[in-house]
Amino acid sequence: MDLMTHSSSFLLPTVPADNGPALTYALVLLNQRLPRFTPLLWKHAQLRLCADGGANRLFDEYKPDVIKGDMDSIRTEVLDFYANLGTKTIDESHDQDTTDLHKCVSHIPLGGRFDHEIGNINVLCRFRTVRLVLLSEDCLIQLLPSTHHHEIYVQSSTEGPHCGLIPIGMPSGSTTTTGLQWDLTDTEMRFGGLISTSNIVKDEKVTVRSDSDLLWTISIKKTEMHLTEAVKILAAVAVYGDI
Repeated sequence: MDLMTHSSSFLLPTVPADNGPALTYALVLLNQRLPRFTPLLWKHAQLRLCADGGANRLFDEYKPDVIKGDMDSIRTEVLDFYANLGTKTIDESHDQDTTDLHKCVSHIPLGGRFDHEIGNINVLCRFRTVRLVLLSEDCLIQLLPSTHHHEIYVQSSTEGPHCGLIPIGMPSGSTTTTGLQWDLTDTEMRFGGLISTSNIVKDEKVTVRSDSDLLWTISIKKTEMHLTEAVKILAAVAVYGDI
């Protein structure tokens, strides 16, 4: 089975020289408060997209490449402003079967309400052959497909120590990890039984092997100026290449 490596080095001001080739990613902004990492992610993204309401959050600060969605959230003056700047606008109001996040991710070349958050997680599963990272002010979430073994390189200056591994789609008959405070050894996980929540990252590298897809989540550290902020829903997605 092939090995897949993961790193959140895109959250660092500069990527260490020994961290491998530079990541190539697209940035999708949803209609939620922007995480403090937005300027950094925006600067280095190769493609920048907004769900229609997400453009309201950027108004007069950034120029996205594309605004895409059902156009029920974007303000008229915002739409006109970006149209005059040359931003491409794609109206998909005819499609009410997919979320705005789904619409935006499907455009890339290769949520406050609980149902929106689940919809965003479903996008991870629908696009499981693309590396997607859901990023908020509080946490990072990504899918670890069962087709690979995984090495996760933890950026301790910006993320951790709290983390979790959650089976998604089906129970995990066997999951084994290293690098966690409470490692799993051929452990079965399922909803209604054991799932690995409130775990702690112990080492700089975490390894995961599982017979089913898992969600990996890790906390994002807050600086003193952000201690009073509570952004609890997914506000940005960094997409950084194919599996």
